[in-house]
Amino acid sequence: MSLQKHFMQAQIIPISDPDDPRIADYVSVRERDLTGRHGKFIVEGKVTLEVFLSRSRFQPESLLIETGRVPVLQGLLDALPGNIPVYTADQPVMDAIAGFPIHRGILACGMKPEPPDFETWLSEQADPATLVVCIGLSNHDNAGAVFRNAAALGGDGIILDTESCDPLYRKAIRVSAGTALWMPFFHGLTAVEILEGLKRAGFDIWTLTPGEKAMSLYEADRPEKLAIVLGPEGPGLSQHLIDMGIAIRIPMTHEVDSLNIATSLAVTLSQRLSGA
Repeated sequence: MSLQKHFMQAQIIPISDPDDPRIADYVSVRERDLTGRHGKFIVEGKVTLEVFLSRSRFQPESLLIETGRVPVLQGLLDALPGNIPVYTADQPVMDAIAGFPIHRGILACGMKPEPPDFETWLSEQADPATLVVCIGLSNHDNAGAVFRNAAALGGDGIILDTESCDPLYRKAIRVSAGTALWMPFFHGLTAVEILEGLKRAGFDIWTLTPGEKAMSLYEADRPEKLAIVLGPEGPGLSQHLIDMGIAIRIPMTHEVDSLNIATSLAVTLSQRLSGA
């Protein structure tokens, strides 16, 4: 039975030419990740594809699947709307399209909607109790880990300033285990604009710092509406930003001067979630 007959809803379209214009969104994936793709993003791998097709806030535009992986994804493909094309290619052709070996053999392309303004985004959240604010977050692995930790430990949404990387970068989505596809986030504005907007919306602000003068996490009160602010790896938050909230530190030994941003968030959220 042909693939076209087996999958009644999905449009299965074999691709044999890497220059086929129909798969232009998947050409030179790594380079396009860095230079941008005009409001589109790429999802890679089975785990993230399952999230993308089952609970994502974003709509898929197309899929590109290595031919041998198609039977494994039968259930997902059967459930696809008929207007979403599923391109299939043998591994050498798929590698030539992407520009590097796609070992997972699974790619999908989605479209980012136009973002709302910050106040509108805040108002659309369903009574958020805990928001995570990332300032100058430039590492995509850390971005993915922040989303995954927030999803696991009670974060209700994530805010990233203009200096932070795109959480819908392919690697960030993969490291997040797909949580970046469904967790509410806002990406934009300066750090000062974000913190001022959160104050107007009634949030208490914790600015995390290893500074000895900061209050211990384990001594801080737990406000109903809390924004946890994390700075960039290395320099951390500026003193001006620290002073815009309540400076909070995680007690640690003197063997290291700070924790990774995703680890710091996990410790802070776990303590808040436990209510201890």
